[in-house]
Amino acid sequence: MERSASSTDGGSVAPIISVRNLTVGYGDEIILREVSFDVHQGEVLAVLGRSGCGKSTLFKAMIGLVEPKQGEVMIDGERVRSLADGGSEGLLRNIGVLFQSGALFSSMTVAENVAFPLQQYTTLAERNIEQVVALKLSQVGLTGCAKYLPSELSGGMQKRAALARAMALDPKLLFFDEPSAGLDPVTSAELDMTILKITATLGTTIVMVTHELASIFGIANRVIMLDAKEKGIIAQGKPEELKTSSDDLRVKEFFNRTAAGEKSESLPE
Repeated sequence: MERSASSTDGGSVAPIISVRNLTVGYGDEIILREVSFDVHQGEVLAVLGRSGCGKSTLFKAMIGLVEPKQGEVMIDGERVRSLADGGSEGLLRNIGVLFQSGALFSSMTVAENVAFPLQQYTTLAERNIEQVVALKLSQVGLTGCAKYLPSELSGGMQKRAALARAMALDPKLLFFDEPSAGLDPVTSAELDMTILKITATLGTTIVMVTHELASIFGIANRVIMLDAKEKGIIAQGKPEELKTSSDDLRVKEFFNRTAAGEKSESLPE
């Protein structure tokens, strides 16, 4: 399946996400300094970089889990407020989040997990909630798994269940934190195909933190690459172009999986 088209150049269309001069840190330590970028409707943007570069910190700041020291994140024209500052309930209804661990409620069935945001944020009747849950499970390939507990599912199936829950409210945006973490290559590829299907069918905008090259080349329209020393973005663009055309040694090392001084092993085209 091919990646869906997106307005990655933006043109005159206002971005659905706008990050401006974002500075984030913990205590006196600055992790990211004055980071700015846009994400456009229907785009799949991958945030990548080596361990410790601030990927997860940026992810948390974008969804309100971390209070920035400076700057702001705007989603669909609304400023993201941190949960410590009261959050933004209307905004939270328009985004879905898939955490690295899946973060399913272990005491709830798969169906109950997916139903949870519908019960919290809508006034739908129980019958209608059951219909939505069935639809979302079907979209992620988990028809027939509604009554299972998370512990009874494989790692890949747990990620799919968490994805169904993230999609429950039909959000405009989905945020993924290392969606393929802990999965074998085949299961990871299956999850990537599910994500591609969602973007192609629903036109959902996705921001994905990842270090998995297969996912980056398979589903991302555009990437931004962070660096711990620079405390910000050192490269952005289409992954294929960065792999073949970047003059930055750090970018070359990342995309070719080499350390400085080692012979590069090119990825298959």
